Amino acid sequence: MPVIKKIRTRQSGFSLIEVMVAVFVLAIGLLGLAGLQVTSLKSNHSAQLRTEAVIHVYDIIDRMRVNKLVAQAGGYDIALATPSPVSASVVDTDRVAWKAAIAASLPGGAGAIVTATGVTTITIQWDDSRGTGGSNTQRFSISTEL
Repeated sequence: MPVIKKIRTRQSGFSLIEVMVAVFVLAIGLLGLAGLQVTSLKSNHSAQLRTEAVIHVYDIIDRMRVNKLVAQAGGYDIALATPSPVSASVVDTDRVAWKAAIAASLPGGAGAIVTATGVTTITIQWDDSRGTGGSNTQRFSISTEL
């Protein structure tokens, strides 16, 4: 009968410490990935609000171009803190709808329109504290000739 000799090896397989170190490194990597995901969501929310502000600016510009003579005379001018006017005119209806849309889609949203020397400047501001992690008022402003 053949004799089987045992070959002694110092170690075989993984030790518990090696497994714990691997799990620890994996956990640190997953925590970093979760942090990146949270930052990405905040940035995405800020970008969404900025996009909505741009849409509202171009909406009122289109409305003003339809009623160009009144808009060039400053009929659409309104300050940020001014409440929506109560009237049945086309201009007031446009401004009320515009201000309501801003308030509905942007947190703390307000809009202003200023016409001077043929150039109309439209400004929208909103609170972006959720996206930036603090109290941060963002503004989007554009100037155009009607």
